[in-house]
Amino acid sequence: MADAQHPHSGDPVFDLHVGGKMSIGSTVALGDRDDLSMAYTPGVARVCEAIAADPSLTRHYTWVPNTVAIVTDGTAVLGLGDIGPAAAMPVMEGKAVLFKQFGGVDGVPICLDTTDVDEIIETVVRMAPSFGGINLEDISAPRCFEIEDRLKERLDVPVFHDDQHGTAVVALAALTNALKLTGRNPESTRVVISGAGAAGVAVAKILLEAGIKDLAVTDRKGVLHAGRDDLTPVKRALAAMTADQTGRTGSLGDVLEGADVYIGVSGGTVAEEDVARMAPDAIIFGLANPTPEVHPEVAHRHARVVATGRSDYPNQINNVLAFPGIFRGAIDVHATAITEGMKLAAATALADLVGDALAEDMVIPSPFDPRVGPAVAAAVALAAREDGVARV
Repeated sequence: MADAQHPHSGDPVFDLHVGGKMSIGSTVALGDRDDLSMAYTPGVARVCEAIAADPSLTRHYTWVPNTVAIVTDGTAVLGLGDIGPAAAMPVMEGKAVLFKQFGGVDGVPICLDTTDVDEIIETVVRMAPSFGGINLEDISAPRCFEIEDRLKERLDVPVFHDDQHGTAVVALAALTNALKLTGRNPESTRVVISGAGAAGVAVAKILLEAGIKDLAVTDRKGVLHAGRDDLTPVKRALAAMTADQTGRTGSLGDVLEGADVYIGVSGGTVAEEDVARMAPDAIIFGLANPTPEVHPEVAHRHARVVATGRSDYPNQINNVLAFPGIFRGAIDVHATAITEGMKLAAATALADLVGDALAEDMVIPSPFDPRVGPAVAAAVALAAREDGVARV
């Protein structure tokens, strides 16, 4: 029964969130005076002096290297939009829990009461000595692109906008297996992405890196191409890499005709008649949550492989498959950045885990598969060394 203190008491979702979903725990026992004198004063002073003389010792004698700041301004939270920093906190706590559960990484939720790009950047830069990595979360486009790029320039720890790159890594992994299942190769596959926000841009870029040649990205006004005079700098650059290479223009419906793959990261609804015009054995990833752009029942009438962002259908494209292992691998080798090679390695590792279980309803492993985190971490660590960003 609800009460004045807990007005939603009795609702299992709210009951789970009472008091928050995380707390700080100690890794050492304080059982007597000697323990206290080593954990705090006077013993701790020796460790402080050693780090002052050699800052690299931070990675041995503090929690900093294994701790990630989960930073948001609350402007693009889930499918809820701009709900502000206070309302974003339950999501950031949830992200921290996932970091710990699936990657063994400590995450600290930080919700900033500013939407100013410069203020966000300066705040994160000043906090950076306390963290081994920065995970940007739920920051609206196009501001998120500038924030990430400028932080990468100024910091020597991994900076990762999960809404972009986590989605891209998992989508590529699932698509790799879907192409294998349908007998396609990347170079001859026609792909359409609806949505040119954070996720759409990142998915497009990683697919190009993976060998996709024929790619069209659409927003509300149709295909991004050089002939449009309403494109932001980010969209203009994306047009140059995609439709401008193939000459494709028109509406989403126009470019879906004969397309092999549809990836939705936009919300809204795609008309069934447009879906029906896709190529035989089509691949449809409707990733908007909770309502996919193409409902699975509709998609299955016209496609061989269907994926969503939902947990109640097969083939869930869930970022938790990527970001814990990516940060685990980067942290393990004290990487200074997360490279394109590390993201591609993560996607390959995920795809390979499916192995002989590959089927229409199994193109991506489950988030609860215990192999996921270690496999992604190992692949990312190796790629970091190959790309020259590992420090150990």
